[in-house]
Amino acid sequence: MNINGLNISIIGAVRSGVAAARLCIRQGAVPFVSDYSSAEKILPSVEAMDKAGIVYETGGHTERVYLCDLMVTSPGVPSDSPVLTEAKNRGIKVISELEFASWFYKGTIIGITGTNGKTTTTTLTAYLLEKCGKKVFTAGNIGYAFSEIADTASADSYVALEISSFQLDYIDTFKPKYSMILNITPDHLDRYQNSFSLYSKAKFDITRNQDDKDYFIYNADDENIKLDSISKLPNKLEFSTKHKVAEGAYFDGENLISVSAGKETVLIKAELMSLKGEHNIYNVLSVLAVLNKIGVDNNCISEALKTFPGVEHRLEFVRELNGVEFINDSKATNVDSVWYALRSFSKPLLLILGGKDKGNDYDRIREPVLKNVRKIYAIGSSKEKVYNYFNPLLPVEKVETLEDCVIKAKDDAKQGEIVLLSPACASFDMFSSYEHRGKVFKQAVEKL
Repeated sequence: MNINGLNISIIGAVRSGVAAARLCIRQGAVPFVSDYSSAEKILPSVEAMDKAGIVYETGGHTERVYLCDLMVTSPGVPSDSPVLTEAKNRGIKVISELEFASWFYKGTIIGITGTNGKTTTTTLTAYLLEKCGKKVFTAGNIGYAFSEIADTASADSYVALEISSFQLDYIDTFKPKYSMILNITPDHLDRYQNSFSLYSKAKFDITRNQDDKDYFIYNADDENIKLDSISKLPNKLEFSTKHKVAEGAYFDGENLISVSAGKETVLIKAELMSLKGEHNIYNVLSVLAVLNKIGVDNNCISEALKTFPGVEHRLEFVRELNGVEFINDSKATNVDSVWYALRSFSKPLLLILGGKDKGNDYDRIREPVLKNVRKIYAIGSSKEKVYNYFNPLLPVEKVETLEDCVIKAKDDAKQGEIVLLSPACASFDMFSSYEHRGKVFKQAVEKL
């Protein structure tokens, strides 16, 4: 794609936006970055743009942003944002940073989306490929912004891309060799007119441009993944923990098994994997389906699965103090993630719940909460909603800060119990990201 000499406006000045601007410069285009936030709020990005000589504005979008041949939007910008709507009304083509970067990437794209498990699956995909001798990048919502590596990676490289539905809202020609939907459960409904069908459709956009040379990998146990949405795709790979599959990977209750052209290969016993929990079996199966088609050595995969270190902020053990374990699951930003987290422990739990609500339906976790949780600490802008739902069922305490939650839980917990941060909500009411929230939690725990 030749963009030499084009004027390109980029909406959003955080990681993806700055990377897209640098990509513009490398390709001979003229970027202009516009962010609604104040310069103080995005100071690291402002400093990076100053250093790179990128022209930008902060504190709102002026008329200057529409003087462009193309507009690129960052994933954090709402798809119905007024600046994007106005650009489209003026006939300006709007694309996502994901789409933009894909124009310049010559390697193999493994696109990974779904409501839960994206970060673990993306990280695991890259880890196994690297351990088994492949050139690979981790990019998208984690690792590199795709634009950082798109035009410098070699044709024999792979990129494991964590992709949100937001990034798929403005794709045009984006075409992964391997597309993957791990699961679909209600999430981010505040961004999709409170419509689950619109959210689900956005996820399926990952397959929009695939053809008979590509593969679609999906969770055959998820009733929300409707195959009529991708009926045109000839190459489908399934993964399941409930039944055998014709092509892909499945779990027989003891072993993880890959299937290709009718041939089954036992890869590893679940008990030997470093990743634990039902949700992680699904994550691993999805990756096995892909690696089998790539042709990665099975023995290498099996050995690497024993050493994968996991992902920070996802059921991360922080510390044990006086027989009480502290677990950081800050990445659990929806109720389905919390459902899996609660099922991962047999010990009694003291649960920290709440944050920026995204239309949560707590009926989903009612049963495991009643079974496993002794007390809830309600926090953040949704603490009243959490309190009103759960207080009739078990003790709930409203708390102002995460640090106070940790202190109160430490005082309340008994030997053999677990203090679990698994908020079921976004972090933006109190923190800059789920990573920030998780780090504050860990720091508070370490201070005890």
